[in-house]
Amino acid sequence: MLFSQRKKLKVTLLYLFVLCSAQHSAQPETRQVKGIVGKSLSFPEKVLKSGTLRYGDLGNIAYVYPGKQSNTNLEKRFENRLHWNNVTGFFNLTDLQIDDSGVYTVENADEEKKTHIFQLTVYFLSKPQVTVHDSSSCSVVCSVENGRDVTLSWYRGEEKLNQTSSPDLNITLSLPLKVDVQNRDSYRCEAANPVSKEIAVVPNPCIESDPSKVADGDERTRGSLIIAVICILVASGLVGLAIYLKRRRNGHSHTDSPEREQDVIQYAEITHIKTTKKQEERRGIPELDVLRDNTNLTLVYDTLQLHRMAAREDVDTA
Repeated sequence: MLFSQRKKLKVTLLYLFVLCSAQHSAQPETRQVKGIVGKSLSFPEKVLKSGTLRYGDLGNIAYVYPGKQSNTNLEKRFENRLHWNNVTGFFNLTDLQIDDSGVYTVENADEEKKTHIFQLTVYFLSKPQVTVHDSSSCSVVCSVENGRDVTLSWYRGEEKLNQTSSPDLNITLSLPLKVDVQNRDSYRCEAANPVSKEIAVVPNPCIESDPSKVADGDERTRGSLIIAVICILVASGLVGLAIYLKRRRNGHSHTDSPEREQDVIQYAEITHIKTTKKQEERRGIPELDVLRDNTNLTLVYDTLQLHRMAAREDVDTA
């Protein structure tokens, strides 16, 4: 009696195992597909004559009817983004968004009904940015907006120096590094996810990338220019003043010359002296008579007469 009960139990367990195995084998395998935000994706299963595409709990979002007709605008969120290619037989989803991720099921009814399940994961990746943190030591920081399965890494050549990631998709990933300025071209910052990667390089020497250093350099340059302009203006003013003073001095010299010449000239007052007997005796001298008779030379004649008389008197006295 006990033996028969055990035998029945074994048969029951074997039946359940076979039933579960059959159900498991009937369940289609789920395939992983990956997409990038803004790009397009084709589900790699053909539907040439008739079939449907389902998305999660929304149900059918596209139909294909015999005669190569289709209806892919059943859901507003997929409107103008979901298409069926009547040549390849693939459903194509364009302008991918993060919330397009999920389970898609393609049912092909061309010959015999087949079901294919796809797990779509859409990734987003922005370009990382490298900024100077400390110009004195040339320390830089690479940062990128976090996303699904995003990692941020520093490389020198092919050597990975460090890496960071976070499950919090609402933060910004940051990774500092002290760079050898002499070999800065060998460094690169790489942001990556399972489907794409973006690279940023170290900027020009730290002193050129540091805003404070650039500002200080600009201030020094501006100060030097101001000093140079002031020196030029002062020099121009001194030259102009020298030219003005020289011209003014020359002008006064020309103006004062006639006055000095007039000061040198001395006018003698002429007193007509009554002709004496001795003077009358000198009328016989032809040279003096010519001078005396010329009215224009009267003044000169009288002056000469005075000098002759004075000289004669001095001789007589002697």
